[in-house]
Amino acid sequence: MKILNITTALTLVSTLYATEIYTVDDLILKALENSPELHISSANYEASKSRYTLANANYRPTLDLLVSAGEGGQNNVPTKPNDMVNDSIILGKLSVEQLIYDFGKTSSNSESFKYDSQSYANSYKQQISDKKKEVRSAYYHVLQNIALINVNTENIKLNEAQLYRSQKYFDAGIKTKIDISDAKVELIKSKLDLKKSQYDLKLSYAELDRVIGFKNINNNYEVYAKKLDLAHLYNSLTEYDLALKDAIEFAYTNRYELKKQTANVSTSKANSQVAASEYYPSLYFNADYTKQHVDTFKNIVPKNQWQASVNLNWNIYQGGAKDALTQEKKIQVDIAQSNLQYSRLLIKTQTTQAYLNVYKAKDSVELSQSLLKVSNEKFHQASQRYEYGLSDFIELQQARQGYIDAMASLVIDYYNYYNSIAVLDNAIGK
Repeated sequence: MKILNITTALTLVSTLYATEIYTVDDLILKALENSPELHISSANYEASKSRYTLANANYRPTLDLLVSAGEGGQNNVPTKPNDMVNDSIILGKLSVEQLIYDFGKTSSNSESFKYDSQSYANSYKQQISDKKKEVRSAYYHVLQNIALINVNTENIKLNEAQLYRSQKYFDAGIKTKIDISDAKVELIKSKLDLKKSQYDLKLSYAELDRVIGFKNINNNYEVYAKKLDLAHLYNSLTEYDLALKDAIEFAYTNRYELKKQTANVSTSKANSQVAASEYYPSLYFNADYTKQHVDTFKNIVPKNQWQASVNLNWNIYQGGAKDALTQEKKIQVDIAQSNLQYSRLLIKTQTTQAYLNVYKAKDSVELSQSLLKVSNEKFHQASQRYEYGLSDFIELQQARQGYIDAMASLVIDYYNYYNSIAVLDNAIGK
Protein backbone atom coordinates (compact mmCIF):
# COMPACT_ATOMS: atom_id res chain seq x y z
CA MET A 1 0.00 0.00 0.00
CA LYS A 2 2.87 2.36 0.86
CA ILE A 3 4.56 1.63 -2.47
CA LEU A 4 1.27 2.38 -4.25
CA ASN A 5 0.98 5.76 -2.48
CA ILE A 6 4.56 6.66 -3.42
CA THR A 7 3.92 5.71 -7.06
CA THR A 8 0.75 7.79 -7.13
CA ALA A 9 2.58 10.78 -5.65
CA LEU A 10 5.43 10.49 -8.16
CA THR A 11 2.90 10.27 -11.01
CA LEU A 12 1.12 13.40 -9.73
CA VAL A 13 4.38 15.33 -9.42
CA SER A 14 5.52 14.28 -12.90
CA THR A 15 2.14 15.40 -14.28
CA LEU A 16 2.37 18.78 -12.58
CA TYR A 17 5.86 19.41 -13.92
CA ALA A 18 5.39 17.83 -17.35
CA THR A 19 6.49 19.99 -20.25
CA GLU A 20 3.70 20.81 -22.70
CA ILE A 21 4.51 20.77 -26.40
CA TYR A 22 2.66 23.39 -28.47
CA THR A 23 2.27 23.55 -32.22
CA VAL A 24 1.79 26.91 -33.91
CA ASP A 25 -1.98 26.30 -34.07
CA ASP A 26 -2.02 25.56 -30.33
CA LEU A 27 -0.20 28.83 -29.68
CA ILE A 28 -2.63 30.80 -31.85
CA LEU A 29 -5.58 29.44 -29.85
CA LYS A 30 -3.80 30.36 -26.62
CA ALA A 31 -3.15 33.88 -27.94
CA LEU A 32 -6.79 34.37 -28.95
CA GLU A 33 -7.78 33.27 -25.46
CA ASN A 34 -5.26 35.31 -23.45
CA SER A 35 -4.43 38.42 -25.50
CA PRO A 36 -5.43 41.61 -23.59
CA GLU A 37 -5.63 43.73 -26.74
CA LEU A 38 -8.06 41.27 -28.31
CA HIS A 39 -10.20 41.36 -25.18
CA ILE A 40 -10.28 45.18 -25.39
CA SER A 41 -11.19 45.10 -29.07
CA SER A 42 -13.92 42.52 -28.42
CA ALA A 43 -15.33 44.68 -25.60
CA ASN A 44 -15.37 47.73 -27.91
CA TYR A 45 -17.33 45.72 -30.46
CA GLU A 46 -19.85 44.56 -27.85
CA ALA A 47 -20.25 48.17 -26.67
CA SER A 48 -20.90 49.28 -30.27
CA LYS A 49 -23.71 46.71 -30.56
CA SER A 50 -25.29 48.18 -27.43
CA ARG A 51 -25.12 51.67 -28.95
CA TYR A 52 -26.89 50.35 -32.05
CA THR A 53 -29.63 48.84 -29.87
CA LEU A 54 -29.91 52.16 -28.03
CA ALA A 55 -30.31 54.05 -31.32
CA ASN A 56 -33.09 51.68 -32.42
CA ALA A 57 -34.97 52.38 -29.20
CA ASN A 58 -36.11 55.71 -30.71
CA TYR A 59 -38.45 53.73 -32.98
CA ARG A 60 -40.37 52.49 -29.96
CA PRO A 61 -42.66 54.44 -27.64
CA THR A 62 -41.44 55.82 -24.33
CA LEU A 63 -43.60 55.09 -21.30
CA ASP A 64 -43.28 57.14 -18.08
CA LEU A 65 -45.01 56.65 -14.75
CA LEU A 66 -45.17 59.35 -12.09
CA VAL A 67 -46.49 58.66 -8.59
CA SER A 68 -46.42 61.31 -5.87
CA ALA A 69 -47.89 61.91 -2.43
CA GLY A 70 -47.77 65.11 -0.44
CA GLU A 71 -49.57 68.04 1.15
CA GLY A 72 -51.04 71.06 -0.62
CA GLY A 73 -52.81 74.28 0.29
CA GLN A 74 -55.39 76.42 -1.50
CA ASN A 75 -57.60 79.43 -0.77
CA ASN A 76 -60.89 80.50 -2.32
CA VAL A 77 -62.26 77.04 -1.69
CA PRO A 78 -66.06 77.29 -2.12
CA THR A 79 -66.71 75.79 1.28
CA LYS A 80 -64.21 78.08 3.04
CA PRO A 81 -63.57 81.05 0.74
CA ASN A 82 -61.65 83.13 3.32
CA ASP A 83 -59.29 80.45 4.63
CA MET A 84 -56.15 78.65 3.38
CA VAL A 85 -57.24 75.05 3.20
CA ASN A 86 -54.70 72.21 3.41
CA ASP A 87 -55.24 68.73 2.02
CA SER A 88 -53.35 65.47 1.36
CA ILE A 89 -52.80 64.72 -2.33
CA ILE A 90 -51.99 61.39 -4.00
CA LEU A 91 -51.28 61.57 -7.75
CA GLY A 92 -50.50 59.01 -10.43
CA LYS A 93 -49.69 59.93 -14.01
CA LEU A 94 -48.96 57.64 -16.98
CA SER A 95 -47.49 59.22 -20.13
CA VAL A 96 -46.63 57.78 -23.52
CA GLU A 97 -44.76 59.34 -26.43
CA GLN A 98 -44.30 57.83 -29.90
CA LEU A 99 -42.28 59.22 -32.78
CA ILE A 100 -44.35 59.43 -35.94
CA TYR A 101 -41.95 60.96 -38.46
CA ASP A 102 -38.71 62.93 -38.32
CA PHE A 103 -37.54 63.07 -41.96
CA GLY A 104 -35.00 60.27 -41.62
CA LYS A 105 -33.21 61.51 -38.49
CA THR A 106 -33.86 58.37 -36.44
CA SER A 107 -33.30 55.93 -39.32
CA SER A 108 -30.04 57.63 -40.36
CA ASN A 109 -28.85 57.72 -36.75
CA SER A 110 -29.62 54.01 -36.42
CA GLU A 111 -27.72 53.25 -39.64
CA SER A 112 -24.78 55.28 -38.38
CA PHE A 113 -24.48 53.11 -35.29
CA LYS A 114 -25.04 49.94 -37.34
CA TYR A 115 -22.13 50.72 -39.66
CA ASP A 116 -20.06 51.91 -36.71
CA SER A 117 -20.61 48.51 -35.12
CA GLN A 118 -19.54 46.83 -38.37
CA SER A 119 -16.38 48.93 -38.30
CA TYR A 120 -15.59 47.72 -34.78
CA ALA A 121 -16.32 44.12 -35.84
CA ASN A 122 -13.89 44.34 -38.75
CA SER A 123 -11.32 46.05 -36.57
CA TYR A 124 -11.59 43.13 -34.13
CA LYS A 125 -11.24 40.59 -36.95
CA GLN A 126 -8.24 42.47 -38.34
CA GLN A 127 -6.60 42.35 -34.91
CA ILE A 128 -7.20 38.59 -34.82
CA SER A 129 -5.49 38.30 -38.21
CA ASP A 130 -2.62 40.49 -36.97
CA LYS A 131 -2.31 38.37 -33.83
CA LYS A 132 -2.09 35.16 -35.88
CA LYS A 133 0.72 36.68 -37.93
CA GLU A 134 2.47 37.89 -34.78
CA VAL A 135 2.27 34.43 -33.20
CA ARG A 136 3.61 32.74 -36.33
CA SER A 137 6.50 35.20 -36.56
CA ALA A 138 7.42 34.68 -32.90
CA TYR A 139 7.04 30.91 -33.32
CA TYR A 140 9.36 30.79 -36.34
CA HIS A 141 11.87 32.94 -34.47
CA VAL A 142 11.95 30.36 -31.66
CA LEU A 143 12.39 27.54 -34.18
CA GLN A 144 15.18 29.48 -35.89
CA ASN A 145 17.05 29.88 -32.60
CA ILE A 146 16.62 26.18 -31.80
CA ALA A 147 18.11 25.32 -35.20
CA LEU A 148 20.97 27.78 -34.68
CA ILE A 149 21.78 26.10 -31.37
CA ASN A 150 22.11 22.85 -33.28
CA VAL A 151 24.40 24.57 -35.79
CA ASN A 152 26.57 25.97 -33.00
CA THR A 153 26.63 22.59 -31.27
CA GLU A 154 27.89 21.06 -34.51
CA ASN A 155 30.51 23.80 -34.67
CA ILE A 156 31.75 22.86 -31.19
CA LYS A 157 32.03 19.21 -32.23
CA LEU A 158 34.11 20.17 -35.28
CA ASN A 159 36.39 22.36 -33.18
CA GLU A 160 36.81 19.69 -30.52
CA ALA A 161 37.76 17.22 -33.23
CA GLN A 162 40.20 19.73 -34.68
CA LEU A 163 41.78 20.37 -31.28
CA TYR A 164 42.18 16.63 -30.76
CA ARG A 165 43.72 16.26 -34.21
CA SER A 166 46.06 19.25 -33.70
CA GLN A 167 47.24 17.77 -30.42
CA LYS A 168 47.96 14.42 -32.10
CA TYR A 169 49.82 16.10 -34.97
CA PHE A 170 51.88 18.11 -32.48
CA ASP A 171 52.70 14.99 -30.45
CA ALA A 172 53.78 13.29 -33.67
CA GLY A 173 55.93 16.30 -34.59
CA ILE A 174 53.92 17.00 -37.74
CA LYS A 175 52.39 20.36 -36.71
CA THR A 176 53.51 23.20 -34.49
CA LYS A 177 52.07 24.19 -31.13
CA ILE A 178 50.47 27.28 -32.60
CA ASP A 179 47.91 25.04 -34.27
CA ILE A 180 46.85 23.79 -30.84
CA SER A 181 46.47 27.35 -29.60
CA ASP A 182 44.47 28.31 -32.69
CA ALA A 183 42.23 25.28 -32.22
CA LYS A 184 41.62 26.22 -28.58
CA VAL A 185 40.74 29.78 -29.60
CA GLU A 186 38.25 28.53 -32.19
CA LEU A 187 36.75 26.09 -29.70
CA ILE A 188 36.21 28.85 -27.13
CA LYS A 189 34.69 31.11 -29.78
CA SER A 190 32.30 28.33 -30.84
CA LYS A 191 31.28 27.77 -27.21
CA LEU A 192 30.67 31.50 -26.88
CA ASP A 193 28.47 31.42 -29.99
CA LEU A 194 26.51 28.51 -28.51
CA LYS A 195 26.01 30.37 -25.24
CA LYS A 196 24.76 33.44 -27.11
CA SER A 197 22.35 31.35 -29.17
CA GLN A 198 21.00 29.74 -25.99
CA TYR A 199 20.27 33.17 -24.54
CA ASP A 200 18.71 34.20 -27.86
CA LEU A 201 16.38 31.23 -27.55
CA LYS A 202 15.32 32.32 -24.06
CA LEU A 203 14.70 35.84 -25.32
CA SER A 204 12.61 34.55 -28.22
CA TYR A 205 10.54 32.48 -25.78
CA ALA A 206 10.02 35.61 -23.68
CA GLU A 207 8.76 37.45 -26.76
CA LEU A 208 6.51 34.50 -27.58
CA ASP A 209 5.08 34.67 -24.04
CA ARG A 210 4.23 38.34 -24.59
CA VAL A 211 2.60 37.71 -27.93
CA ILE A 212 0.49 34.84 -26.57
CA GLY A 213 -0.36 36.59 -23.31
CA PHE A 214 1.21 34.12 -20.89
CA LYS A 215 1.38 35.95 -17.54
CA ASN A 216 3.30 33.41 -15.44
CA ILE A 217 6.97 34.08 -14.73
CA ASN A 218 7.87 30.49 -15.59
CA ASN A 219 5.88 28.78 -18.35
CA ASN A 220 6.59 25.08 -18.60
CA TYR A 221 6.17 24.54 -22.32
CA GLU A 222 8.14 24.08 -25.51
CA VAL A 223 7.26 24.62 -29.13
CA TYR A 224 7.00 21.70 -31.50
CA ALA A 225 10.20 21.64 -33.54
CA LYS A 226 10.90 18.94 -36.08
CA LYS A 227 14.48 18.12 -36.97
CA LEU A 228 15.65 19.85 -40.13
CA ASP A 229 17.18 17.95 -42.99
CA LEU A 230 19.62 20.65 -44.06
CA ALA A 231 20.64 18.77 -47.19
CA HIS A 232 17.08 18.92 -48.60
CA LEU A 233 15.48 22.02 -47.07
CA TYR A 234 14.73 23.74 -50.37
CA ASN A 235 12.87 20.74 -51.74
CA SER A 236 10.72 20.63 -48.58
CA LEU A 237 9.39 24.20 -48.98
CA THR A 238 5.62 24.62 -49.24
CA GLU A 239 4.61 26.37 -52.47
CA TYR A 240 2.40 29.47 -52.31
CA ASP A 241 -0.72 28.84 -54.36
CA LEU A 242 -1.71 32.39 -55.48
CA ALA A 243 -0.34 34.56 -58.27
CA LEU A 244 0.31 38.22 -57.46
CA LYS A 245 -2.81 39.46 -59.27
CA ASP A 246 -4.96 36.88 -57.51
CA ALA A 247 -3.40 37.78 -54.16
CA ILE A 248 -4.25 41.47 -54.62
CA GLU A 249 -7.83 40.65 -55.64
CA PHE A 250 -8.12 38.33 -52.64
CA ALA A 251 -6.92 41.16 -50.40
CA TYR A 252 -9.48 43.60 -51.85
CA THR A 253 -12.22 41.10 -51.06
CA ASN A 254 -11.11 39.73 -47.69
CA ARG A 255 -8.84 42.21 -45.92
CA TYR A 256 -10.68 43.33 -42.77
CA GLU A 257 -8.98 46.72 -42.73
CA LEU A 258 -10.60 47.49 -46.09
CA LYS A 259 -13.98 46.31 -44.81
CA LYS A 260 -13.53 48.56 -41.79
CA GLN A 261 -12.85 51.61 -43.99
CA THR A 262 -15.87 50.74 -46.15
CA ALA A 263 -18.04 50.67 -43.02
CA ASN A 264 -16.56 54.00 -41.95
CA VAL A 265 -17.69 55.54 -45.26
CA SER A 266 -21.24 54.28 -44.64
CA THR A 267 -21.11 55.64 -41.09
CA SER A 268 -20.04 59.10 -42.25
CA LYS A 269 -22.79 59.16 -44.93
CA ALA A 270 -25.40 58.24 -42.32
CA ASN A 271 -24.10 60.97 -40.00
CA SER A 272 -24.36 63.46 -42.87
CA GLN A 273 -28.00 62.48 -43.36
CA VAL A 274 -28.64 62.94 -39.62
CA ALA A 275 -27.19 66.46 -39.83
CA ALA A 276 -29.31 67.27 -42.91
CA SER A 277 -32.48 66.11 -41.14
CA GLU A 278 -31.97 68.80 -38.47
CA TYR A 279 -33.48 71.27 -40.94
CA TYR A 280 -36.86 69.51 -40.70
CA PRO A 281 -39.40 69.06 -37.90
CA SER A 282 -40.19 65.96 -35.86
CA LEU A 283 -43.75 64.72 -35.42
CA TYR A 284 -44.73 62.98 -32.17
CA PHE A 285 -47.86 61.46 -30.66
CA ASN A 286 -48.29 62.17 -26.94
CA ALA A 287 -50.86 60.86 -24.48
CA ASP A 288 -51.15 60.87 -20.70
CA TYR A 289 -53.61 59.75 -18.07
CA THR A 290 -53.71 61.30 -14.58
CA LYS A 291 -55.49 59.98 -11.49
CA GLN A 292 -55.66 62.04 -8.27
CA HIS A 293 -57.00 61.40 -4.81
CA VAL A 294 -57.86 64.29 -2.44
CA ASP A 295 -60.29 64.77 0.42
CA THR A 296 -61.05 68.44 0.96
CA PHE A 297 -60.44 69.46 -2.68
CA LYS A 298 -62.46 66.65 -4.24
CA ASN A 299 -65.20 69.01 -5.38
CA ILE A 300 -62.79 71.25 -7.34
CA VAL A 301 -59.99 68.89 -8.40
CA PRO A 302 -60.80 66.31 -11.12
CA LYS A 303 -60.31 62.74 -10.04
CA ASN A 304 -59.35 61.40 -13.48
CA GLN A 305 -58.18 63.17 -16.60
CA TRP A 306 -56.51 62.25 -19.90
CA GLN A 307 -55.03 64.01 -22.87
CA ALA A 308 -53.87 62.96 -26.35
CA SER A 309 -52.18 65.12 -28.96
CA VAL A 310 -49.98 65.20 -32.02
CA ASN A 311 -47.05 67.60 -31.56
CA LEU A 312 -44.70 69.16 -34.07
CA ASN A 313 -41.20 70.04 -32.83
CA TRP A 314 -39.24 72.27 -35.19
CA ASN A 315 -36.18 74.32 -34.44
CA ILE A 316 -36.35 77.18 -36.96
CA TYR A 317 -32.99 78.79 -36.32
CA GLN A 318 -29.93 77.85 -34.28
CA GLY A 319 -27.41 80.58 -35.03
CA GLY A 320 -25.88 78.84 -38.05
CA ALA A 321 -25.03 75.68 -36.11
CA LYS A 322 -27.00 73.46 -38.50
CA ASP A 323 -25.14 74.77 -41.54
CA ALA A 324 -21.79 74.26 -39.83
CA LEU A 325 -22.69 70.76 -38.67
CA THR A 326 -23.96 69.75 -42.11
CA GLN A 327 -20.81 71.05 -43.79
CA GLU A 328 -18.60 69.23 -41.28
CA LYS A 329 -20.39 65.93 -41.91
CA LYS A 330 -20.01 66.33 -45.68
CA ILE A 331 -16.28 66.85 -45.17
CA GLN A 332 -16.17 63.73 -43.00
CA VAL A 333 -17.69 61.76 -45.90
CA ASP A 334 -14.92 62.99 -48.21
CA ILE A 335 -12.28 62.10 -45.62
CA ALA A 336 -13.71 58.60 -45.13
CA GLN A 337 -13.79 57.99 -48.89
CA SER A 338 -10.19 59.21 -49.21
CA ASN A 339 -9.16 56.90 -46.35
CA LEU A 340 -10.84 54.03 -48.20
CA GLN A 341 -8.90 54.76 -51.38
CA TYR A 342 -5.68 55.16 -49.43
CA SER A 343 -6.30 51.81 -47.73
CA ARG A 344 -6.75 50.14 -51.12
CA LEU A 345 -3.45 51.60 -52.32
CA LEU A 346 -1.72 50.63 -49.09
CA ILE A 347 -3.08 47.09 -49.20
CA LYS A 348 -1.98 46.72 -52.81
CA THR A 349 1.52 47.87 -51.85
CA GLN A 350 1.65 45.65 -48.76
CA THR A 351 0.45 42.63 -50.72
CA THR A 352 2.92 43.23 -53.54
CA GLN A 353 5.83 43.69 -51.15
CA ALA A 354 4.85 40.65 -49.08
CA TYR A 355 4.40 38.54 -52.22
CA LEU A 356 7.81 39.51 -53.60
CA ASN A 357 9.41 38.86 -50.21
CA VAL A 358 8.06 35.31 -50.28
CA TYR A 359 9.83 34.55 -53.53
CA LYS A 360 12.88 36.52 -52.46
CA ALA A 361 13.10 34.30 -49.38
CA LYS A 362 12.49 31.20 -51.49
CA ASP A 363 15.34 32.08 -53.84
CA SER A 364 17.55 32.75 -50.83
CA VAL A 365 16.83 29.26 -49.51
CA GLU A 366 17.75 27.76 -52.87
CA LEU A 367 21.04 29.68 -53.07
CA SER A 368 21.84 29.01 -49.41
CA GLN A 369 21.25 25.33 -50.03
CA SER A 370 23.78 25.42 -52.89
CA LEU A 371 26.19 27.46 -50.78
CA LEU A 372 26.03 24.90 -47.98
CA LYS A 373 26.80 22.07 -50.37
CA VAL A 374 29.80 23.88 -51.86
CA SER A 375 31.02 25.04 -48.44
CA ASN A 376 30.85 21.48 -47.14
CA GLU A 377 32.92 20.27 -50.08
CA LYS A 378 35.44 23.07 -49.55
CA PHE A 379 35.69 22.24 -45.85
CA HIS A 380 36.45 18.58 -46.57
CA GLN A 381 39.01 19.58 -49.20
CA ALA A 382 40.65 21.99 -46.75
CA SER A 383 40.72 19.26 -44.10
CA GLN A 384 42.55 16.91 -46.47
CA ARG A 385 44.97 19.63 -47.56
CA TYR A 386 45.72 20.42 -43.90
CA GLU A 387 46.17 16.73 -43.11
CA TYR A 388 48.66 16.31 -45.96
CA GLY A 389 50.53 19.47 -45.03
CA LEU A 390 49.46 21.38 -48.15
CA SER A 391 47.81 24.25 -46.22
CA ASP A 392 47.97 25.92 -42.83
CA PHE A 393 45.43 26.10 -40.02
CA ILE A 394 44.08 29.48 -41.17
CA GLU A 395 42.83 28.05 -44.45
CA LEU A 396 41.21 25.16 -42.61
CA GLN A 397 39.61 27.49 -40.09
CA GLN A 398 38.22 29.75 -42.80
CA ALA A 399 36.75 26.79 -44.66
CA ARG A 400 35.18 25.42 -41.47
CA GLN A 401 33.73 28.82 -40.54
CA GLY A 402 32.37 29.23 -44.07
CA TYR A 403 30.66 25.87 -43.73
CA ILE A 404 29.13 26.82 -40.35
CA ASP A 405 28.06 30.25 -41.65
CA ALA A 406 26.41 28.58 -44.65
CA MET A 407 24.46 26.28 -42.30
CA ALA A 408 23.30 29.25 -40.21
CA SER A 409 22.33 31.25 -43.31
CA LEU A 410 20.29 28.35 -44.64
CA VAL A 411 18.45 27.99 -41.33
CA ILE A 412 17.70 31.73 -41.18
CA ASP A 413 16.56 31.88 -44.82
CA TYR A 414 14.38 28.79 -44.33
CA TYR A 415 12.41 30.32 -41.45
CA ASN A 416 12.37 33.72 -43.15
CA TYR A 417 10.49 32.04 -45.98
CA TYR A 418 7.72 30.76 -43.70
CA ASN A 419 7.61 34.04 -41.82
CA SER A 420 7.20 35.88 -45.15
CA ILE A 421 4.25 33.60 -45.95
CA ALA A 422 2.70 34.52 -42.60
CA VAL A 423 3.14 38.21 -43.47
CA LEU A 424 1.58 37.69 -46.92
CA ASP A 425 -1.39 35.78 -45.49
CA ASN A 426 -1.95 38.67 -43.10
CA ALA A 427 -1.62 41.24 -45.91
CA ILE A 428 -4.38 39.61 -47.98
CA GLY A 429 -6.66 38.73 -45.05
CA LYS A 430 -6.24 34.99 -45.40
